[in-house]
Amino acid sequence: MTTHTTTPARGLIPLPERTARLVTATGALATTASTALAWTWSSDFPGDLTYYLSPAGLQVVTLVGGLLTLLLACSALGVRGLQWLTPAGRHAPTLLAALATFAATWFTLLSIAVELHGLINLEPGGAVAGLASLITLAGALALPPDQAPETPPANPWRRFTASLAASPLRPRTRELPSWAEILIIAAAFAAGLLAFTYGIDTDDGAPFVGYLIFMVPAIPALNRAGLIARLTALTHTHRGVALGAAFIAAACFPLTQDTDQYTIIGANILIFATVALGLNVVVGLAGLLDLGYVAFLGVGAYAAALVSGSPESALGLHFPFWAALLTGAAASLIFGVLIGAPTLRLRGDYLAIVTLGFGEIFRIAMLNLNGTTGPDVTNGAMGIPNIPNLEIFGFNFGEPHTILGIPIATYGNYYLLMILVTAFVVLVFRRAAASRIGRAWIAIREDETAAIAMGINSFRLRLLAFALGAALAGLAGTVHAHVVTTATPEQFQFAGPQPPNSAFLLAAVILGGMGTLSGPLVGAALLFLIPAKLDFLQDYQLLLFGIALVLLMRYRPEGLIPDRRKQLEFHETGQLDVPDQRLPDADATLGATKAKA
Repeated sequence: MTTHTTTPARGLIPLPERTARLVTATGALATTASTALAWTWSSDFPGDLTYYLSPAGLQVVTLVGGLLTLLLACSALGVRGLQWLTPAGRHAPTLLAALATFAATWFTLLSIAVELHGLINLEPGGAVAGLASLITLAGALALPPDQAPETPPANPWRRFTASLAASPLRPRTRELPSWAEILIIAAAFAAGLLAFTYGIDTDDGAPFVGYLIFMVPAIPALNRAGLIARLTALTHTHRGVALGAAFIAAACFPLTQDTDQYTIIGANILIFATVALGLNVVVGLAGLLDLGYVAFLGVGAYAAALVSGSPESALGLHFPFWAALLTGAAASLIFGVLIGAPTLRLRGDYLAIVTLGFGEIFRIAMLNLNGTTGPDVTNGAMGIPNIPNLEIFGFNFGEPHTILGIPIATYGNYYLLMILVTAFVVLVFRRAAASRIGRAWIAIREDETAAIAMGINSFRLRLLAFALGAALAGLAGTVHAHVVTTATPEQFQFAGPQPPNSAFLLAAVILGGMGTLSGPLVGAALLFLIPAKLDFLQDYQLLLFGIALVLLMRYRPEGLIPDRRKQLEFHETGQLDVPDQRLPDADATLGATKAKA
């Protein structure tokens, strides 16, 4: 008789489990305390890290990371009142938080040494921070995995990845009252607004890179802890409250800004997120690969520019905003039907080639309508400039205003307008996706032949998706024309270093998660914000963009915020969501037949 003994799982560093937890908590506490010290004597480094008892710049990132690691480590130690922080895994989130803190801290110290030309520019506080974050990471690496793997890892890298494996969410011990759940949702969105505002307000260059380095492992740490899953469950329970809280938090962003420097970035993010949601109807719901979608944004922008009172407009019309908005949406809708009707009988790559051709034809046509090679409608490469600022019910969007005693700059007005437009587009997307038409789109996307066999009119529904997506793009294009005050052909290309372009919009949908509501919003925000803050890497943006897409396809092909179907499609979950496809056992089948008889 052979006796099998199970070897207990252990971390990368051989330490007892409780000792590793204590070392991690102690190191996190020391890391947090180090932010009260000066890290450098020179104020030339961005953020001015020369003060005592006043964390600034990237010290704030280390402070947040240290506190997060300390709380997670104390939860793993079983400290009463903190165990709700880890409803899923305990050690994996602690390790990720320690890794995020270590990476941000050491990046800051190395940046100080590089930018100020030498380690001599570091104060003792910087050395304390570096040593404390290293001790924290060492303690976290000694933590065993939350779930012991079935087979012992063969090498240190596999042991490390096993330590980061996700754990199932534990059931809640008690239900919270509805008011408490709503408060948690509000606090979560407030924290998200605070994190976004801090990131967008950081100086370009090293401070923003340090912020990104911290956020990349920190968000998975919250996910491994189970907090994001808990919040997702609450938002599903209180869906209306969650949407309202999200839009209120987004609307508060201009109130945190004194100038237009970053408000215009927020306005552009909302414009392109709205367009990405329209593309999500076409690509994510109906499964139509559209490579010329930016042309519909251009149609809306040009239509609005021609009727909004620009002195360079060939039509000489000045419609009120609501009429210009309807004109832009209607023009894009008409173009969507005209392009879709003869081409949507194509599938796959052939449809993609046709839509790519339409996008280029639109741009070239706008170049040629210059009075020389064609009718004088668009002024050719010069475009239609001097589009006047919007004025709705006497509210001039081109002038600063005061709301609740807080000054709102010019682009803050357009940002708030785009909040309303985005809310409308979100409402349309939600209603369409949940309707019979939306379910038919999904059926066509999954298997068009089977959908047709079940009686679905594939062509008509595909054309409807194409037209709806075009109209939503035209809606956003109208506001886009007033924000940038001009409409030129070069703004609407297939690909380029700066958005908007079709490749950017398609990548936003794929990055965020096709067919979801929040995915394109997150994807558009990331793809617009990161290049805007990393201007010093402008010559390498397309290279880095390609590398990021390759990594995404390798490790997260379903997108950052996927739906359940995509997750099951791309990953082995170990759950019985799909019936067993094996052939039935002959004896079992015979026995069942006899039983029926």
